[in-house]
Amino acid sequence: MKKSPQQQKLEGLLQSSKFSACGFMGSDGRSLWEIIDEDAAVIARAGKTMEEIAARMKELTDEGVKGLGDWVEISKTLKVMVDDNRGMIPCPWPHHVRCLKRITYVRSTLKEKEIRWSDLSVHLIKEHGFFQGRGSPYRVDPDTLIKLIFTVG
Repeated sequence: MKKSPQQQKLEGLLQSSKFSACGFMGSDGRSLWEIIDEDAAVIARAGKTMEEIAARMKELTDEGVKGLGDWVEISKTLKVMVDDNRGMIPCPWPHHVRCLKRITYVRSTLKEKEIRWSDLSVHLIKEHGFFQGRGSPYRVDPDTLIKLIFTVG
């Protein structure tokens, strides 16, 4: 199926561009819509929604902000830290959303894993179902994310 001019422009913006020097697509050979569809299938199999995931990510970011750059214990097995980089970054979709340039790190001591995301990542997941392409520095693997942020302990 042929892409519309709007789809072509969006996919161009998601590559290395003025929005992101590294790009949002990474080295992924899939189209934007294939990435979104495959990640949505992972989310559906886990029994979660994009909104639930984004809400939990925001909740963890909000808790991490309280630590002023230090690790904050969320539970016996989960810690969070937020690194504020000042400034804003626009969403590459054609609307006027700008997100803070800060990074949230979440570490599970139980699974010995760590994951990170930006505030823009939370927006991209909630509003666009986009976890970014494989090879993108800010790709958030949905399966790993769900297993980590919904850990009880």
